[in-house]
Amino acid sequence: MPKRPTTLLDELGIAAGNVLDAATGVFTPTLRLGVTGLSRAGKTIFITSLVNNLIEGGRLPLFAPLAEGRLIAARLAEQPDSGVPRFAYEKHLAALRAPTPAWPESTRRISQLRLELRYQSARWHAGFTGPQTLNLDIVDYPGEWLLDLPLLGKTFAEWSAEEFAAATAPPRDRLARPWLAITQSLDALAEASGPDAEILARAFTEYLLACRADEHALSTLPPGRFLMPGDLEGSPALTFAPLPAPQHPVRSSTLYAMLERRFEAYKSLVVRPFFRDHFARLDRQIVLVDALAALNAGPRAMADLESALAEILRAFRPGGANLLTGIFARRIDRILFAATKADHLHHTAHDRLENILDKLVDAAARRAKFAGAETRSLALAAIRATTEGTVDEDGETLPCIIGVPQKGEALDGVNYDGTTQIAFYPGDLPDFPGPLFDAGKTTSLKFLRFSPPTRDPATPGLPHIRLDRGLEFLIGDRMR
Repeated sequence: MPKRPTTLLDELGIAAGNVLDAATGVFTPTLRLGVTGLSRAGKTIFITSLVNNLIEGGRLPLFAPLAEGRLIAARLAEQPDSGVPRFAYEKHLAALRAPTPAWPESTRRISQLRLELRYQSARWHAGFTGPQTLNLDIVDYPGEWLLDLPLLGKTFAEWSAEEFAAATAPPRDRLARPWLAITQSLDALAEASGPDAEILARAFTEYLLACRADEHALSTLPPGRFLMPGDLEGSPALTFAPLPAPQHPVRSSTLYAMLERRFEAYKSLVVRPFFRDHFARLDRQIVLVDALAALNAGPRAMADLESALAEILRAFRPGGANLLTGIFARRIDRILFAATKADHLHHTAHDRLENILDKLVDAAARRAKFAGAETRSLALAAIRATTEGTVDEDGETLPCIIGVPQKGEALDGVNYDGTTQIAFYPGDLPDFPGPLFDAGKTTSLKFLRFSPPTRDPATPGLPHIRLDRGLEFLIGDRMR
C-alpha cells in the first residue's frame, strides 16, 4: 500500500482552507477549476481561449448557458488570492491577435484567474430569484509538478533506486550516460561539497531535459521543478540528485547525507505546500494530454506517457459532490481528459484519437469513477490553427488538414519557414490503439506543429474545436 502523502497537520490545514473557502462563497458560489497537463499540452492556450470565448460570446453551441441565451455576461474579476500570480490573459491574447500571431509562452509556474459569470438560471424558481453569479477560479499549474506528489511517500534511497532502475531501459540508458559517469566519479561518503552537489544536479537535470526532447518525448521525469523551477531556480532545495544507497552507516557531514536532507527539504518546502494550498482545494479538473507528440516519438514515448498520467492522476482526490462533507474535505467531482491539438488531424480521425486517450487514462478514470467522480474523454483544440480539405495521392483521395507549419518544422527533407501554407496528410490512426504502445512495433505517423490562425474580426472569440463540449461538462451543471 502506498504511503500517505500528507500528514495529519496537512489534513487539518486543508480542512481549514476549505472551511474558509466555503465561508467566503456563501453569497457568491465559487467553482475552482484546475487546468494541468505535461509540458506543451496547451494549458495556456486552453485558458486563454476559454476566457476569451466566454467574455466575447464566441461560438459555443453546446455550452447550454450561452446557447440558450442565459449567459448575461462574463468578466474578469479581482484576483481571489493575493499570494498567487495572476494568469497573464491580456498578454497571451495580445500575442495571438498580433499582426503576426504567435503562440503565448507556456506555463512555468502556478497562476490563477477569476472569471465572474452572470447568468439566468433555467430552473423553475428563476423568475423569483433573478440573475445569479458564479465565480470561476481557474488555477493553472504544470503537470510536471504533479509528478512530485508521489515523492511525499518515498525516502531518498527509494527514489534514487527507482531513478537508477529507470535509467537502464532504452532510450534512457543512452541519455543517462553523462549523468551516471559523473555520479560514479564522486564519492557519496566523502565530505559534503556544494560544488559537487551542483555538478550532480546539473547533470541530472540535463538528463531529464534530454529525455523530454521531441525525439524521445518521455514524460515520467520527476522531480518536476527540475524542469519547471519557477522562482526556485538555483535554490538548494533544487540542488540534489539520486545517489546509490551506501552499504554502511552514513555520517551527517557526507555528500549523501546532504543530498538526502535536500530531498526531504524539497518535499517539505516545495511539494507539500503545493498539494495543501492549491491542489487539494480544487472542485473540477481538466487534464490536457499531448498524445500527438508521443505518437511522433513512438511506442516507448506512448508507454511512458501512460505511466506518467497514471502517476499524475493517482494524486487526485476524486469523489462525489457533497455539500456537508465538501466543506471540510474537498473532492474533485468531475475530471475531463482532453487530447489537445485535434486540429492537427482531420475530424474523421478524432474518434480514434479519443480511443488512444481512453487507453492512456484508463486506470485513472476507473479509480475516479469508483470514488464517485464523473470522467469524460474528449478530443479538442482550444484554438483551431488549421482547416480541412482533401489531397489526391496515387489515385486515392485522402482527408487532409491545411495550415502553416511553424518555423523549424520539417517533413520529408523540407524545412518550413513559418510562412508557407501546406495541405498535409499525417497518416491514419489505428482503429485499436494497442500497437501504438508496443515497443516492437513501428508507426509511420508524423504530426507537425502549426502557427496560430490570423484573426477574423467578424467572428467573436478564438476559433476552436469542441471547447463548448468541454465547458458544458466542466461548469454547465453549475449554471442551470
